[in-house]
Amino acid sequence: MPISDADILKAYHERTKHRLERFARGPEYLDWDDQPAPFRRFHGAAERPLPLTADGLRPSFGQLLASEVPPAPLNLDSLGALCELSLGLAAWKQYGPQRWALRCNPSSGNLHPTEGYVLTAGVPDLADGVYHYAPEAHALEQRAACPWPSGGPRLLVALASIPRREAWKYGERAFRYVQLDAGHALGAIRIAAAALGWGLRLRPATDADLSALLGLDRPQDFPHGDREIPDLVLETGPELAADGDLQPWVQAAAAARWSGAANALGGEPRIRWKVIEEAEAASRIRRPPGFQPPAPARPPQIACDTPAVELIRGRRSAQAYDGRTGIARDAFHRLLDALLPGTPPLDCWPLRPRIHPVLFVHRVDGLAPGLYALPRTPAAEQALQDALDPEFLWAEPEACPPHLPLRLLRPGECRKVAKVLSCHQAIAAEGAFSLAMLADLDQALGEDPANYRYLHWEAGLLGQALYLQAEVAGLGGTGIGCFFDDPVHETLGLCAARFQSLYHFTIGGPLTDLRIQSLPPYGHLQRPADPA
Repeated sequence: MPISDADILKAYHERTKHRLERFARGPEYLDWDDQPAPFRRFHGAAERPLPLTADGLRPSFGQLLASEVPPAPLNLDSLGALCELSLGLAAWKQYGPQRWALRCNPSSGNLHPTEGYVLTAGVPDLADGVYHYAPEAHALEQRAACPWPSGGPRLLVALASIPRREAWKYGERAFRYVQLDAGHALGAIRIAAAALGWGLRLRPATDADLSALLGLDRPQDFPHGDREIPDLVLETGPELAADGDLQPWVQAAAAARWSGAANALGGEPRIRWKVIEEAEAASRIRRPPGFQPPAPARPPQIACDTPAVELIRGRRSAQAYDGRTGIARDAFHRLLDALLPGTPPLDCWPLRPRIHPVLFVHRVDGLAPGLYALPRTPAAEQALQDALDPEFLWAEPEACPPHLPLRLLRPGECRKVAKVLSCHQAIAAEGAFSLAMLADLDQALGEDPANYRYLHWEAGLLGQALYLQAEVAGLGGTGIGCFFDDPVHETLGLCAARFQSLYHFTIGGPLTDLRIQSLPPYGHLQRPADPA
């Protein structure tokens, strides 16, 4: 009998679990000659350099969260700032002869499988069409000239992924990380849009429609076989159209003139990771998702005067913690508050919350160390109580804000177990706290196999919120994709396969390697910044 897509994904998830006795299948060694290049280009496509305008944006991060930024007009300056602060470079790092780029959107292993596209209609001084964003050049490459059926200025931003970039290092588990990276990129775009005073909405689209819209279904434009898979499409700008139907756009793209051929990403893959191809096919979005209105905006619980541009560019993935620095209880509460629906970047998520953190608290002043849960909806709290260890307390901690659903499960020192569960990485124990993100995977896949992607996107979106809130608190954060799946579940008393941990994260006092030099992101372009 044929195997269902849901069962294929359950089997993929089970197969790609790290276990105490062995890791998920990956390359036996890293062949640096086969590492895919980090930057995609479309040779033969007309290139339009974007102005470097982000430094001219003045709002603080607190104003951004409170939606107090007046909307900027949609033009080349604002489009340049949007790309610069979301998918663009944040800095260059150099150690001896080695030099590498960091970006505003984080990525597993800094491998960056996520590619960005913009579709413009009625933007002054820019022809309507489909453009690929080239972050190193901070430029748009015109893939297609399209007279869109739009009555006014509109801007769509779309994401696609190249799985081979991640699989080169992480093997079969890479498909999970590709989806987490898409969620991080979504969060980065939402925050960059908020810095311009813009809203943002995800638009429902099938994989087939998005592939046609971006030209990903044109094999002749990818002669080297480094294919891209469609992720998501969203709309942003000073005004959002009430009609989110993309079919007229898809029809226009089908009749468009396309140009450009994708570059070879370098090397030849030694291994064909067939299970990644199977998971990608099983999780395809075959029907437009039933998006719901995002959660109502909530007043932010923080007042942050740091310039938004400085905080966005300053985000880093911490490599090590000092093992001493903690966080004040009130600051911890404010950080967790940012994980509830309604605050940027989570205010763009159009599906009901399905990701719920379980926290290993180590150094929160005024809060006892131990295991805690943050069910993000009332229904989730009951479901988690039914699924987790029946001996857990589910007690409300002292001085916890009434609206914050933080629950103490079990008090006690948990640094050692947090370290072991995160693949023996000290960073999970040496910070102020770490967490695991739980999702009801069985139920979600039963409803729609495409939920495998949505769940990881939501987890990545929460990760991006944590990165930014760590910077607000004067700390550092880092996502952890390597964890022992089933031992995490056993620690929480999960006997069935219903809830699964999809992503780990940790926050603490970062250690800086002073041997590594930091260089400006776009000094290599040698063109002056344009006024905002």
